[in-house]
Amino acid sequence: MGEHGLGGSATAEEIWQQPVVWPRVADAVDRVRQSAGEVVRAALADQGTRIVLTGAGTSAFVGEVVAPALARHLGRPVEPIATTEIVADPHTAAAGGGPVLLVSFARSGNSPESLAAAELLHRLTPGLRHVVITCNPGGDLARRWDGADGAVVVALPEETNDRGFAMTSSFTGMALAALLVFGLDVDVAALARSGADVLAEAAGRASGIAEAKPQRLVYLGSGPLHGLAREAALKCLELTRGEVVALAESSLGFRHGPKSVLDDRTIAFVFLSPDPYARSYDVDIARELVQSVGAERVVVVGDASPEEFDGAQVWPVGGAFTSPSVWALAAVITAQTTALACSLALGLTPDNPFPGGEVNRVVQGVVIHDLPETGE
Repeated sequence: MGEHGLGGSATAEEIWQQPVVWPRVADAVDRVRQSAGEVVRAALADQGTRIVLTGAGTSAFVGEVVAPALARHLGRPVEPIATTEIVADPHTAAAGGGPVLLVSFARSGNSPESLAAAELLHRLTPGLRHVVITCNPGGDLARRWDGADGAVVVALPEETNDRGFAMTSSFTGMALAALLVFGLDVDVAALARSGADVLAEAAGRASGIAEAKPQRLVYLGSGPLHGLAREAALKCLELTRGEVVALAESSLGFRHGPKSVLDDRTIAFVFLSPDPYARSYDVDIARELVQSVGAERVVVVGDASPEEFDGAQVWPVGGAFTSPSVWALAAVITAQTTALACSLALGLTPDNPFPGGEVNRVVQGVVIHDLPETGE
């Protein structure tokens, strides 16, 4: 065990640093607030402008987590569409032919799809405006759009450019930056306190889950917490090299088939939304799971008591956050540390769980094919 209680890897360091890094992310956004604001205001002046959030893998899930908060704040639809979908089907992503404000999330900015998605929408939509939120100002994506007309690059602190295989600080840093760029009032100091509180007991809680040797983890959440669940499941798959299979679903969607995954080696996590209405559905599925698989195999993440869920484990994540998208940035730490603990319990190296290169930190093997002129 290292100083964090879950080894001395870069991954552990990058998980534990997050509450300290978040105020620095806010400072980075403040430094470009004027130029970013000009791009956003110019785009939103046209009511026909579509707002598209894009990235691949974890970066795509950033968009899924923050899109609902941005939609409520702006009073207009916000669409999370992965770069992998834009590249494979660009005409659908550009459907309607109207202007687009594209927000790209990228840890390295060197993934082929990150570059191609922006270029394709630039080609297919008139007057594309582009906000690049990246952890690597020297990456290909940042260099391509830095100084371009109608574009701004929001470069986050160096610490967010995770050295480990899995994205941790980069996920929460980019999500926070997006909320701030669009003018949401986020109490960053309160968020940091909440994150620090989660980390104070994370090693013990995560190790206890790993010691149960689960073969499957299920993550459930409503609204933006469905995106959080998808990121949580990906962390498990990445850091355990797929040896612990993870599944994500919405709290309501889980009953429609995916519930079949439950067996006696499954542990199910339910993220309790701070939104009272959405929370009612999260509570329902958590109680149903306690009855069907037993309290010992259910982890409820949020502000609750074990008595409310017949003795299920409750992993507290507090903070007076009315926005589930903000709360998710502290809550994801529970999944990050659980994935790390499971990785260590399996004898893996979290910073490089695929030493054979089967899966890479920056995706490899992608061929970007030329888009024919016909059909535009």
